[in-house]
Amino acid sequence: MAAELYGHRGTRAVQRMVEYAPSTGGLALWVHHRDGGDEAALIVNDGKTLVYGPAFAALPLPEQAGWVAHEVLHIALRHAQRFRELQGLLGDVDLQLFNTCADAIVNSTLGHLAWLALPKDAVQLDQLLLSALRRRQTVEAALLEWDVERLYRAIDDRKPKSGMAAQGAKKEGEKAQTERQDGERAATAREDGERAACVRTMGKAHATDLQPGPDSAPEEQAEAAREWAERLLRAHAGDGAFSMLRTLMADVPRSRTPWEHALRTLLARALSPQPGVSWSRPARSWLANQGRVGATRRMPWEPGRTATKAVPRLVVMVDVSGSIDDALMQRFAREIEALTRRLETTLVLVIGDDRVREVARFEPGGSSLRDIKFQGGGGTDFTPLLEEADRHAPDIGVFLTDLDGPARFKPKWPVVWAVVESGTHFDAPFGRQLALR
Repeated sequence: MAAELYGHRGTRAVQRMVEYAPSTGGLALWVHHRDGGDEAALIVNDGKTLVYGPAFAALPLPEQAGWVAHEVLHIALRHAQRFRELQGLLGDVDLQLFNTCADAIVNSTLGHLAWLALPKDAVQLDQLLLSALRRRQTVEAALLEWDVERLYRAIDDRKPKSGMAAQGAKKEGEKAQTERQDGERAATAREDGERAACVRTMGKAHATDLQPGPDSAPEEQAEAAREWAERLLRAHAGDGAFSMLRTLMADVPRSRTPWEHALRTLLARALSPQPGVSWSRPARSWLANQGRVGATRRMPWEPGRTATKAVPRLVVMVDVSGSIDDALMQRFAREIEALTRRLETTLVLVIGDDRVREVARFEPGGSSLRDIKFQGGGGTDFTPLLEEADRHAPDIGVFLTDLDGPARFKPKWPVVWAVVESGTHFDAPFGRQLALR
């Protein structure tokens, strides 16, 4: 009956949102809406469309407005698409845990509004941080600091299952993988750690409302992220104190350049052969004119050009005092190996913590970064590693680290600090800082 009167089951909720918050509530007008059949959940979204189940129509209007505002912000913040992106980076991302992290951000954003009602057991960001991470923050401060990717990485402490349980889970995963019609890979069987178990318990009261659809082209995703970010900023400015957004959140979608692309560009520019001056041979233009202007006048000598370096040199320094995720190390190693192979670059690998532990030299594409073992918990001093790297006269150096240590030597060659998640709050002492996320 509701669909016949209003077009879809969420129409009255959308009208209420536009009435109380015309600009931010109007974000719902950029979203597709449709009614689901009898088997449909209360309300879900795939990143573009809201689907309403029959039970939605029976809710009081303030609760309907709360649910629709919640789902609209999921779409505006591109949580479904960002789950896919994070899955592409990490491989195994737990949808329920990711959904709960996204819910916490959205619920806390809407929590100040009196004209809508959130479920009584809705997860709040400040509660999640206190329970799972033992961090006490106000909602406003938390919204300005945490985005969904960083929050998920902080709470996902799952460990691989061991023994027979892991083998059984693997077989079940393989079976599920063959049965999935959309071709998705089944998640690797992993046991919840303390933080993941806490967040899973907090979110189990509500069904997963994020149902990510198929990936779109990267260009389309970047354009959509830019458009939604602009809509959110304009809408927030238009509503002022009545905005559905409590503050300009850290979670506002932005078009991010993957660190792999940035590292590839930096190293390609530094390692590409640069032409130099050769006084032993003339320039081609001088030869073409036979060194003369007209019949009688001679041209001044014009030196030719030659490559200044036949084999570019790259030094990769690795700080093994901290803990680096294996998946991140694999991605970093693949990028370095591909670059050295493509640019025919010799690689010198310097490994250490407060002193140099190992130095190795590799031919293009033959490095063994993936085999590095990180000790964790030791002291860190970048100085001896930088001094050792300087002895090899590199064209550029990359330092993989958490940035927690001193650097009392500044080389003349450029340094790229490839910083893992735990070190992003530090500033590099010099050179270019690149966050690996």
